[in-house]
Amino acid sequence: MIYETINYAVRDDVATITLNRPDVMNALNTQMRAEIADAFGAGGREARVVVMTGEGRAFCSGQDLGDRETAANLDLERVLRDEYVPMLKAIYDCPVPTICAVNGAAAGAGANLALAADVVIATESAFFMQAFTKIGLIPDAGGTWFLPRQIGLAKAMGAALFAEKVTAMQADQWGMIWEAVPDATFRDHVAQRAASLAQGPTAAYARVKQALYAATDNTLEEQLAVESRLQGECGKTRDFKEGVVAFMEKRPAVYEGR
Repeated sequence: MIYETINYAVRDDVATITLNRPDVMNALNTQMRAEIADAFGAGGREARVVVMTGEGRAFCSGQDLGDRETAANLDLERVLRDEYVPMLKAIYDCPVPTICAVNGAAAGAGANLALAADVVIATESAFFMQAFTKIGLIPDAGGTWFLPRQIGLAKAMGAALFAEKVTAMQADQWGMIWEAVPDATFRDHVAQRAASLAQGPTAAYARVKQALYAATDNTLEEQLAVESRLQGECGKTRDFKEGVVAFMEKRPAVYEGR
């Protein structure tokens, strides 16, 4: 696929996806959703970690409603089912760790696009906003699933009903994101985080994702079975053997991701 609304690059085992419609604060349209889904599929095959961020002053302002005629005739159920679901599943199901580097405003579907990643790192000046009720809608793009699990029902309900800005610092304190970092060091910090994951035991990371995402719906007994199975798989990897040998030899491990 030729990308026109995003930039995609792979360097040192890190795939970077940059939303690139800065003139509309990286608002999501049909083409961008398809390109994001495709890029995460490519990143999962070509890299050991995928980073998504935004060009310009915003991360993503949500659904592109700039075309009034299009907005008035928008079949939201179809768009969510046929365009958002494949995009979100491509992120959620990506076999390698995913980082969303929120460089600015993340509003509406843009906020929940960010939350679909495994790890969210935001600039201290960024904010998240469930803006949906301001135009008579409910949170979508996975918001009703992500928010209660990440910050609890009380905070999720308030964020959805009041549609107020949640600062990156608040999001950090609530557990909505992994961390908020100073704007001045943001890009270098994200690059360091991505490099750390890209050099790590990718096969184990994939199973960490499987285990933690399964836990929300499993009983303790079911989750212990999942742990046992996935740990057994990890124990057969070359990375596990390398990790043990490196530990015994008191040296840094060199992981291959297999």
